[in-house]
Amino acid sequence: MVKGEMEIYIAGPFGFSEAGRDFYYGKIIPLVKSLGYGALDPWKLTDDAKIQEVISLSAGRERILNWQRLNLEIADNNFQAIRRCKGILAILDGTDVDSGTACEIGFGYALGKPILGYRGDFRLSADNEGGIVNLQVEGAIRRSGGSIISTLDQLAAEAIKVFGKPE
Repeated sequence: MVKGEMEIYIAGPFGFSEAGRDFYYGKIIPLVKSLGYGALDPWKLTDDAKIQEVISLSAGRERILNWQRLNLEIADNNFQAIRRCKGILAILDGTDVDSGTACEIGFGYALGKPILGYRGDFRLSADNEGGIVNLQVEGAIRRSGGSIISTLDQLAAEAIKVFGKPE
C-alpha cells in the first residue's frame, strides 16, 4: 500500500476456485487498482505457508485443531482489514451470496463502511421480485450509501460515488 492510498476491501468467494481466482486476479483486483484505490485482498492477508502447513497434515485431531486456530487468525485478519478500509467491494455472484461475504458486508455495515456490490451473475437470487440478492444483504449495501452494479464497466463511476475519489 502507498501511504495515503484509499484502500477498498474486496469481499467475495472467488479465491476458492481456480476459475474464480483467474477472474479475481485478472479482472477485479487490476481494475480496482487502475482506479487509484488500494485493494485489501483477504486471500493475501494470511501467510499462505500457514495454510499449506495445515493442509499438509494428515486427517485427524491435530489437523482439526490447527484448522480451528488458523480459521480464527484468518477471520481476525479480515476483520482488521475491514476496520481500516475506506469501504467494501462485495462480490455477490452465486445462487446465493457467499456466507462469508454476507458476514463481511454485515460487519462493514455495522462499522459504517460504504459498500458497493457487484453481481455479474444473471441467475435469480433474491427473496422476491423487488430484490437482486438476499434482502438483508441488499439492505445493508443500500443503507450504507452503496449500490449494486451488474458489469465491471460500471465500477469506476459507482466506486467514486460510493467511496469517493481516490486520493
